[in-house]
Amino acid sequence: MILKVRKTVNRYPRDFRGHGPDAPDARWPGGAKIAVSIVLNYEEGGENNLLHGDAQSEAFLSDIAGAAPWPGMRHWNMESIYDYGARAGFWRLHRLFTERGIPVTIYGVTSALARNPEQVAAMKAAGWEIASHGLKWVDHRDMPPEEEARQIAESFRLHAEVVGEPPQGWYTGRCSMNTVRLTAQTRKLAWISDTYDDDLPYWMEVGDHDQLVIPYTLEANDMRFATAPGYITGDQFFTYLKDSFDTLYAEGCDGRAKMFSIGLHNRLIGRPGKVAGLRKFLDYAQGFDGVWFPRRIDIARHWAATHPHSRFERPSQMTRDRFVDRFGSIFEHSPWIAERAFDLELGPAHDSATGLHNALARVFRSASAEERLGVLRAHPDLAGKLAAARRLTPESTAEQASAALDILTDAERSAFQGLNADYVAKHGFPFIIAVRDNTKDSILQAFRTRIAQDTASEFATACAQVERIAHLRLKDILP
Repeated sequence: MILKVRKTVNRYPRDFRGHGPDAPDARWPGGAKIAVSIVLNYEEGGENNLLHGDAQSEAFLSDIAGAAPWPGMRHWNMESIYDYGARAGFWRLHRLFTERGIPVTIYGVTSALARNPEQVAAMKAAGWEIASHGLKWVDHRDMPPEEEARQIAESFRLHAEVVGEPPQGWYTGRCSMNTVRLTAQTRKLAWISDTYDDDLPYWMEVGDHDQLVIPYTLEANDMRFATAPGYITGDQFFTYLKDSFDTLYAEGCDGRAKMFSIGLHNRLIGRPGKVAGLRKFLDYAQGFDGVWFPRRIDIARHWAATHPHSRFERPSQMTRDRFVDRFGSIFEHSPWIAERAFDLELGPAHDSATGLHNALARVFRSASAEERLGVLRAHPDLAGKLAAARRLTPESTAEQASAALDILTDAERSAFQGLNADYVAKHGFPFIIAVRDNTKDSILQAFRTRIAQDTASEFATACAQVERIAHLRLKDILP
């Protein structure tokens, strides 16, 4: 018995394309040039601590230089710094934002919210969005998927119990490779933010579920006061925020409105010397027209209504048979190019016309000279006998019609036929040109010019034209 070994499909999951070169205008409400999303992380009472059932003290994002976990011990200094965030920093920030009428999104660690009822009441009274920051403020890197899913479910339960309603948004922060998938699979969230990969929201397909992602930030973030290299003074924070704002606002004025996320922590920016930089930035940003300060749920609702997701058949997700059937005719009568391209390392970057064209062109360029010559010879003569007999492929028929080659006069048809014969006699393959880039007259001129070239140069020119034709064909069927 002969066993067939099925070749593993080589697919690359990371998405380097995103919205692509023509990112949509966000079309923010009221024609706003920029959406400034302010996020306040509430972690005080949810961090690593023996009191919370953890094996060590916290060591992340504090003013203690070089902090390290203390296994089996409480860390009084670390605890008191986190306590400052709840006792003093939060209320300073609460006054700052409520006095200015700026709503914020809270990334609330659920166990921390449960230990801070007065702060939760103040968040609700201010109309702030309280999103989930996970059950505990701990590292999920090595957490088994089953345990992380359990903690996500428990966070939903406890959040609804403490806040009065479940979260509509999610950001874990110290996440695992499974976090985004697991949170999306709950199908309960209007948005998730465990990515840092764009200046605009975008849709992510997780199985048959369309999940909105609102990317977050680790650089326009006061955590840089506690990491190196980072901010030392409030003015440094202000300068970075101002420069980011100015760049994005200018893009919005050019019809490319973006989102600006700012990340804050009670125990960091809530300190007097640091909050001055934030206050200075708010003074600056509120001095402009067309600035929208939304909660993240407001962004999610706007994006879902204004830019709803539309699925399409993605090349990187097709079976081999479907891939070859769909793209086997992109290079004229040469399905072997699609067959070989299927085995390349395809991914989301190849789900666009330009991306897939690159994969197909790689196969064509790396093929033998004889194979490429076969592709050239598979092309029909322009306005030749196959066209007259209506035996062209649908693609070639449409292309030749676009330059009016299907309605030639007798004299024009005779001229084309003579040029075809002379060209093939000299070079050994048909004259190939991307007719959609040309007119009937420019095609005739190119015909006469290229006949005179040496065959090696003309072979290279014809191959380049074959690639151009393939790109135009792909643009008809892919984004």
